[in-house]
Amino acid sequence: MRIAVVGIGNMGSWIAKELAKDGNSVAVYDTNPSRTERIVGADIRALGSISELGDFSPELLVNAVNIEKTTEVFSGFLGFLAPGCMIADVASVKGELPSYYESCGFSFVSVHPMFGPTFANVEDLRKENAVIISESCDEGKEFFRSFFSSLGLNVFEYSFLEHERMMAYSLALPFVSSMVFAACMDKTAVPGTTFAKHKAIAKGLFSEDDHLLAEVIFNPEALSQVEKVTGRLEYLKHIIRDKDFKEAQRFFSKLRENME
Repeated sequence: MRIAVVGIGNMGSWIAKELAKDGNSVAVYDTNPSRTERIVGADIRALGSISELGDFSPELLVNAVNIEKTTEVFSGFLGFLAPGCMIADVASVKGELPSYYESCGFSFVSVHPMFGPTFANVEDLRKENAVIISESCDEGKEFFRSFFSSLGLNVFEYSFLEHERMMAYSLALPFVSSMVFAACMDKTAVPGTTFAKHKAIAKGLFSEDDHLLAEVIFNPEALSQVEKVTGRLEYLKHIIRDKDFKEAQRFFSKLRENME
């Protein structure tokens, strides 16, 4: 299949290289030419301009730009695509994409590889997950299910709404926890092993783009997760104030059950 990948950051670069390994003809475009130059080779060609899309005539366009630019980039590229071309996004938060897809006139497939190529072991993805949005076209779902499965990923299918609700739990909850940890950071402290591990996670989080961080915590479902955190903290404060060992034991037991 002829596939164009737009936005050659960490995720876009990884997707382009894996699609090329899978036998597809891949072309890449980024407003920063140095990004495309890093991955061009026998199976990957660089597009010097948007207009070159017409000559390449992709059967699938994968949009891997920053979240805040996803629909804008789609709109700028659609005029150079053949009517039968599928369009795809890999956004962590889908936001306005459902309404955009309804009116764009192209078949679409929306996916979410739930790992960051910077931190995941991309040589062994068997413990990693990917989501395919159920409203996507059948051809697109079949293509990405086959692609993800070939990499050993666990593949799940959710609707747009289900995905956003799940992201409020699986992304917003750990994001907020790391933000609170970072907000309380004392640079003069001597860190132990547990502290150092938490710090490494927080540093990894804040290496992400600000728009991604904001989109995750602005998820309409995220506030309920934050309220759950503050509620549990109030309960923990009560235990600490009273030095209630029995209640602390019950709390610890519940936490261990949650971790199973």
